[in-house]
Amino acid sequence: MTAHKDGVEVLWYLTAPDGRNPWTPNGARKIDLPYLRQIASAIDHLGYTGALLATGPHDTWVLGSSLITSTERMRFLIAVSPPLISPVLAAKMTQTFDELSQGRVLLNIINGNSTQMRAYGSTLEHDERYAYTDEWITVWRKAVAGERLDFHGKYITAEGQALQLKPVQMPTPPLWFGGSSQAAHETAAKHIDTYLSWGEPPTQVAEKIRDLSALAAKHGRTLRYGIRLYLIVRDTDEEAWEEANRLLGTMDEATVRHTQALLRGTDSVGQQRMLKFHNGRIPDDARELEIYPDLWAGLSLVRPGPGTAIVGSPQTVLARIQEYRDAGISTFIFSGIPLLEEAYRVAELILPHLPVTYDTGLAKNVEAQRDTVFTWNQSIP
Repeated sequence: MTAHKDGVEVLWYLTAPDGRNPWTPNGARKIDLPYLRQIASAIDHLGYTGALLATGPHDTWVLGSSLITSTERMRFLIAVSPPLISPVLAAKMTQTFDELSQGRVLLNIINGNSTQMRAYGSTLEHDERYAYTDEWITVWRKAVAGERLDFHGKYITAEGQALQLKPVQMPTPPLWFGGSSQAAHETAAKHIDTYLSWGEPPTQVAEKIRDLSALAAKHGRTLRYGIRLYLIVRDTDEEAWEEANRLLGTMDEATVRHTQALLRGTDSVGQQRMLKFHNGRIPDDARELEIYPDLWAGLSLVRPGPGTAIVGSPQTVLARIQEYRDAGISTFIFSGIPLLEEAYRVAELILPHLPVTYDTGLAKNVEAQRDTVFTWNQSIP
């Protein structure tokens, strides 16, 4: 019942804002529950394996739980920031979501940046956040699995038996994680099931995977590897780059300056890598920000986080995806602009040519339980 060794997971993005060019007032759509349900329904029936509910204007747990009954198959990758929530409370929320969704929850561990965390009341500095997360995950795993707690760390103390449920995905739902610093890599190697990169070129991704694999081996572990990318796919390469230029043309200097000012002071290593791809410069032509064949960095001028897109025809996009797969990537989190229309476009032009599998084998259930939970694990033709 586990995935074929060459199979891939393909998730879509389910986080506001959205629109034809959502960084502008006239290009942003109203994001409400009916619209989010439209996107979730599309993800659910088009063949994607799940959706990333990233940090944004909506709380990820509330958003995800509101969409459980609107979906049947897709898994919910919920962004969770350890410095902002008790590991035992998060474990209880995980158990509840896993039970009500019948085994469809995944956790994406987010450490954020100092500016963002201070706004929420956390004053831990960069490396301290990862040290805290190391303790947090240790407690979370024990609590989710239903174990009695007796943990006394530098940051966290947890004692006794607080929880009564057990998850559908035994012993715990999988943990996903991104982070480019050495501290992040050490935490990922020790605890994480799927490590995510931020759209760097395949050569850089391959180097990260080599480093992380060596670190994980020291703990007797192996990781899966994923990547977060935008796709701009059209019938021809020329049409795809025309769309990239359309998007570029909606990025005014004031918006770019504002976005770059917010991001420049971050202590996120991954964010700093994104900024170096363009240094805040708006070019005359989108091709000037082609940082690798068919990989465009223009979206990071106006969007925080991963801001690179594969641009081209279906054949071109699939060739780049294969290059990432050759580097060791088996999980892709894609998005497009707008989310709803591009979910259909990518499902029609790209998904039929990928060996998409639903069950990754990360949930270590007994086979009888796995048969009950994962009912959609056939490759898309």
